[in-house]
Amino acid sequence: MSRIRSTDTRPELRVRSAVYQLGVRYRIHVSPLPGKPDLANVRRKWAVFVHGCFWHSHAGCKLASDPKSRREYWVPKLRRNAERDEQKIDQLHRLGYRVMVIWECETRDPAALAVRIQEFFGRRTSSESAGRGS
Repeated sequence: MSRIRSTDTRPELRVRSAVYQLGVRYRIHVSPLPGKPDLANVRRKWAVFVHGCFWHSHAGCKLASDPKSRREYWVPKLRRNAERDEQKIDQLHRLGYRVMVIWECETRDPAALAVRIQEFFGRRTSSESAGRGS
């Protein structure tokens, strides 16, 4: 488990890249906020979490495999992770934040990821707005 990364993972870097392409300003791993969101903007009150499908128990996802060994350890641990995620998201909502959770499996399709992020931020990419002939 010492080789498991918690920051700068491939899915997180994909999300950061997509958000950056929209020109949205953000900070990474904002520790004063509940759950230490992967990306956040305190002034604009939004937060994005990039969850690994296995570690955060993504329901119905093939990447969220059910542990076969040491189930007495892993099942409660993964359940606690999911419960903690819900609590932290609720805390952020109570603070007035808009929150988006992006799952690891969703980062594998860059076009779909870009659309989802654009919808969250309510923006178009610069190439879309340039081609409109305004």
